[in-house]
Order: sequence, then structure tokens, then C-alpha cells
Amino acid sequence: MKLHSKLIFTAFFLLGINSFAQEDEDTKSNIQTYTPSKLLDKGQWDIKFFNNLYTETSFRSNGVKGDKPRENYFTSTIEAFTGISNNNRINIGAIIEYRSNTIGDRSVFSVFSLNDSETARRGITSFAPAIKIQPFENIGNFSIQSAIHIPLVKNETKDGVFLDQASYTFQNRFFYDYTLPSGNWQLFTELNTEYNFGKKEVNTFDAQNRKTTLEGSFATNTFVVAPGLFMSYFPTDKSTILGFLQHSQRFGDFTQNFTTLGFGGKYQLNQTLNLEVLYGKFIRGNDTGLGQSFNIGLRALF
Repeated sequence: MKLHSKLIFTAFFLLGINSFAQEDEDTKSNIQTYTPSKLLDKGQWDIKFFNNLYTETSFRSNGVKGDKPRENYFTSTIEAFTGISNNNRINIGAIIEYRSNTIGDRSVFSVFSLNDSETARRGITSFAPAIKIQPFENIGNFSIQSAIHIPLVKNETKDGVFLDQASYTFQNRFFYDYTLPSGNWQLFTELNTEYNFGKKEVNTFDAQNRKTTLEGSFATNTFVVAPGLFMSYFPTDKSTILGFLQHSQRFGDFTQNFTTLGFGGKYQLNQTLNLEVLYGKFIRGNDTGLGQSFNIGLRALF
């Protein structure tokens, strides 16, 4: 399904349990201090391993909602960033995505069989070099992350099974957070923008009307604007419960939009590792599937 080239909320795998002392560890934990808006110190590392399982049994097209056989889309993302500047205002990194998708009314957990068949596809689908900057010295809680996502798949769809978009994506994400004076509440906002470019989609259909993309992407010559709003409450300095609202609007040669509402939490396991769990429900949309997502991630800061 075309919407799945995107999901993507983010967090990660590993690198030991090294402790690391942060500037204000007596008053704030990593999950309070190191939001996506915050840049790393020189030599510091942030590694995230984030897993998203999206499943859908309905869709909306041309204003009409209908049911469909279950489709499942699993995305595993690894991000690694490090600080490189003495003024702590420039980070560089890379993003890698692995996907496993199934169709044909298979169970939600069929994506973990990790095999290719007439109803399943899998593989590493994209790689992205990235840079993150703090553009204004006096606004430390505002940052911009830019990345070029390079597709590693030739056929978006094969025998009717969609894997990932085959277009290049120039992505810019704008982050800002604000902690209320009480210190127990934190507002985080994100604006994600994307420009997708490359070859136009060329398809064939077999006798069973199964689509195969010969080259190109449905997303070519499209733009995406996706704002998000997250409100977090800290019952303790090492735990967070949060609610979020996100919207995605695609326009250009192909149009699509959807809105997600969800909740979740984070917990700081130790001075290095954080755990994150999220649930999202697609509450509306046009020319898109409507389903729900289950997310779990690990983040290592050292």
C-alpha cells in the first residue's frame, strides 16, 4: 500500500551499557533532556533501533470507505548520529531501513516469518546520509534534520506485494520542544517535509491482475507535509507517558492524506538505554489504507 513508504515514527539497537554523565543529570533524565530537538555534544553518540508494525483491514478511496483483506507492513529503522562541532550545533549520521510486508489476509505476525513468497516481500530498502543542525545559537530547543533517502529497491510492487517506494527522497524535519515551568509537562512539535523525485512509475499486470512495478515510483514528483504534536507528562524523572496527533498530506502527481492519533510511553532503563512503546490509530484519510500501528524502540546515548 502506498502509504507505508512513510511511517515511520524511530528508535534502536544497542551498543552496550556504558554510562555517560550529562550536564544536568541531578535534575533531568535523558528522556527529558535529549528530545529530537536537542543536539549532541562533540564525540557523543545517539543510536536508535525503532520497529513499526502497521496492519490494515480497511481503506478510503474517492471518499468511499471499504473493507479489504488484511495487509501488514513491518519497518525496522536504525539511526546513528554523532556530534562533530565544538559548539555542539552540528551532528551527522545515517539512517537504514529494513521492511517485511505481507498481503492476502495473513496474520499480523506473518511479517516475522521474514521470507519472500507470492504474499510476502522483505529486504533492506533505503539508506540515507543525514545532517542535523541548530540554526540559532540562542534557541537550543530548535533543530533541523536533513537527509537524502536513497532507494535500494527496483520494483516497488512485485506480484501485487508492495515493499517500499523506489523514488529518492529529500527530507527536512523541523523539531521544537518546550518544557512547561512545572517541569512535569513537555510539548514537542515536528514538521516533516519531503520532496520525492526519480523515474515515473511503469507497471505491468499479469493474468491474475497482480501488479508489478517495472521501474520508477508512485511517489515521484510528489511533496509531503507532515506536522506532528506530542504532549508528554513525566510522572517520574525516568518515565514519560504521552499522547500524539500527526497528519500527512501528499500532493503533486499523486495525492493522499491521513491523520493518526496515538499514545505511548518511554522509560529510562539506565544512563545509556531508553525504551519507547507507542500505539497509533489511523482515524481518517483519503486514498489511503486505514489501520493501526504498534511501535517499540531502544535508544542508546553515550
